[in-house]
Amino acid sequence: MGDTSAKVDRNGKTALPEGVREGDERLLKVTTSARDKILQLRDRDGAGSFLRVGISGGGCNGLSYKMRFISQPRKGDIMVSNGEAKVIIDSKSALYLRGTELDYSNALISGGFKFSNPNATASCSCGESFSV
Repeated sequence: MGDTSAKVDRNGKTALPEGVREGDERLLKVTTSARDKILQLRDRDGAGSFLRVGISGGGCNGLSYKMRFISQPRKGDIMVSNGEAKVIIDSKSALYLRGTELDYSNALISGGFKFSNPNATASCSCGESFSV
């Protein structure tokens, strides 16, 4: 379950899957608590080694965040890593996510994954949708 399908090159650096570009926290910053929860869910569910984060139309403010585990990224995707947590973002969603922080809270009320998106001009009270 911990296989990320990324190979290690001769310099000891993790090589990206073919056709996938490397991103960093200027695109999406994954906090330590979010990383830990991603790894916990990945290992529990076994649905895939990569967490795909994307944007789609919908929600009360026009755009909403989508997250799901996948087994393989697609050509043109961008991978942001925080340790063993590998987050995959498609290039269109990257336009809306640039500079976003993904955090996780264990709070009983309002807990869960939280996106802090500097591109959002408005968001709903639940934090699951936004507009730009």
